[in-house]
Amino acid sequence: MSVMDRYLYPRVETPRILTMILWPISIMMIFHKSVILAVNGARTDDFTTVYNASLNFLNRQPVYAENYTTVDPHYLYPPSGTLLMAPLAYLNPDQARWTFIAVSVAVLVLCAYLLTRMFGYSAASWVFPAVVLFFFSTETVANTLIFTNFNAFVLLGMLAFLMLMRSRNDLWAGVFIGLTLAVKPVLAPLLLLPLLQLRWKVFVTAVGVPLLLNIAAWPLLVDARSFIDRTAPYLLATRDYYNSSISGNGLYFGVADWLVIVLRIAFVAMAIFSLWFLYRYYSRTDELLWLTTSSGVLLTTLFLCSSLGQGYYSMLLFPMLMTVFLAGSVMRNWPAWLAVYGCMAFDSFGSREWEPFGRYLEYNKVTLGWSLLMVVTFCVLLFRWLDLRAAADEGAEDGSDSPRPVAPASA
Repeated sequence: MSVMDRYLYPRVETPRILTMILWPISIMMIFHKSVILAVNGARTDDFTTVYNASLNFLNRQPVYAENYTTVDPHYLYPPSGTLLMAPLAYLNPDQARWTFIAVSVAVLVLCAYLLTRMFGYSAASWVFPAVVLFFFSTETVANTLIFTNFNAFVLLGMLAFLMLMRSRNDLWAGVFIGLTLAVKPVLAPLLLLPLLQLRWKVFVTAVGVPLLLNIAAWPLLVDARSFIDRTAPYLLATRDYYNSSISGNGLYFGVADWLVIVLRIAFVAMAIFSLWFLYRYYSRTDELLWLTTSSGVLLTTLFLCSSLGQGYYSMLLFPMLMTVFLAGSVMRNWPAWLAVYGCMAFDSFGSREWEPFGRYLEYNKVTLGWSLLMVVTFCVLLFRWLDLRAAADEGAEDGSDSPRPVAPASA
């Protein structure tokens, strides 16, 4: 290369080009979703109910006295969550909400960093801004900020739990998942993972932290009993609004009860097979792939088959999506990413020309996305199991004594 060419056509490595492209776009996405959309807010407001409950708690007023027959957001956190949220009420409503949004954004960026490091990439790589950009382009992150919900902290607790599980810091792993359970029990299915490994120390703190917080909060609430008598039954009931679970979707569209039951059983069966296969073939050879994929299967099954599944819960599937960087990932195919589009896209399908069709897509996109993700995961693992069985049978027929493979070499 001549001296002139060196200055006219400076060489820049592709990773650096990607980093230069991704960071400014990512920063603007963060600014737009937080400073503009989140501060603007929306009709759905998860924060005001939390703030009012915190204020009532500090002023010794009833916390669980809402009218659950309305479709407005309700305060549903247990006494332990009320205790943890109470400091918000020391600020005025606007200050509290803006502070909560700002801390949530910082937590989401931290989560993107932790995911990047968990999968072996440095903060200087193009992967970090790519993960940040993906985060803030999704409906799950956007609506978590716009509705001002607690989900970002749940994701942080989940990532801390998975990372500490890998590093064998069992007591601390239990502390972080226990703190999320004290507010929202959505991560409870993940306790199956340490149970399969017989790591009992995790349960000491995972159960102990929310238990102690509830014991501390109970006498401070004037209507603690109402959480059990009124709020818990509401949480267990299926509602036909803001609910993307199979039962919620079926109730909204009038689907026959028997079909809803059959679908729920089918997805639970797919989850059982997937979890069995992942544990048998990956838990000892690739713990990162096992933990992240299994957590995704457990949570997607919960979203689909429980009484309540809301679209912005999809944030908790980010670790499973990051497995695309690993050999053996179930995410290395286009149907899996079509599923991700369904449950995470911020696009609206409301149509003036084709109103019924657009309405159907809008109300079903999250349910269809979760469902397709489960079907894809099940099919990928089922085909691998069939291939392993066929390979083992061929080895027996030709007299080969080669060991049975313990994990597929590639996706």
